[in-house]
Amino acid sequence: MAAACAGSVELGFAEAAPAWRLRSEQFPSKVGGRPAWLSASGLPGPAELSCALCGRPLAFLLQLYAPLPGRADAFHRGLFLFCCRAPPCCAGLRVFRNQLPRKNDFYSYEPPSEEPPAATGDPVCLQLKSGAHLCRVCGCLGPKTCSRCHRAHYCSKEHQTLDWRSGHKQACTQADNLDNTVPDHNFLFPEFEIVIETEDEITPEVVEKEEESEIIGSMGEAPEEELDSMAKHESREDKVFQKFKTKVALEPEQILRYGRGTAPIWISAENIPQEEDIPDCPCGAKRIFEFQVIITGSSIHRSQEHEKHSEPH
Repeated sequence: MAAACAGSVELGFAEAAPAWRLRSEQFPSKVGGRPAWLSASGLPGPAELSCALCGRPLAFLLQLYAPLPGRADAFHRGLFLFCCRAPPCCAGLRVFRNQLPRKNDFYSYEPPSEEPPAATGDPVCLQLKSGAHLCRVCGCLGPKTCSRCHRAHYCSKEHQTLDWRSGHKQACTQADNLDNTVPDHNFLFPEFEIVIETEDEITPEVVEKEEESEIIGSMGEAPEEELDSMAKHESREDKVFQKFKTKVALEPEQILRYGRGTAPIWISAENIPQEEDIPDCPCGAKRIFEFQVIITGSSIHRSQEHEKHSEPH
């Protein structure tokens, strides 16, 4: 993700992409699949990636490549969002930040090549350059191992059981080919690249006219007194939702809004946090808004269509 200009908002759209573009060395922004970890050390462990409500392992939802201009220690910077997808919980959102200077132990000082590598059929990477092993199911740190082959790694008993039922029971004795037999566990979200575009500005006058036109169009030939009464009783809730709807309608397939230091667009006037409700960073600084995920019927449909028509990587 390119660094946005001050005050501007960037929109993210889910697009199908070849597997090599979604690897760590390409610094991707992506949704679904396994996380493409930025650093090979200092990653969150199983305790940090378990749902605070139900205790199950969180699922990787998306990551953003969001470097900070002027910050040498954040030349490379990734934000990783996880969620609980176990019904009826489906909560437990958690975000992690990982950053590196330009000169580091993991990546070249120069930008990555835009050309595909000579070989793109490598098996799923389940071991980091630091030597740490990753869970065969979710791609997070896997400190647990299979007691029989001692080569399959997992983040939790739940994922070990899931992998055993999905084929590791048969593949366990084939240790030499273990990394090539990672099945589809149906735990991961479908994987897409997040393509970034800058949001076109829309003036308040245009928004106001669109809102007025929509109200009048929906009322048809309603009496003028009735329209005046509706306008007087228009609630804050209506205004907040109308603003959200207008913004999203401009690009209905957006799945992400990024704007560090800007303000989110709220879908409801209920439970909007005040400044005193937002805890300070452990360093003592005030937290600021950076991004929000937008899930609409249009964005879900588009992702499903991409998944349906994309060739397997």
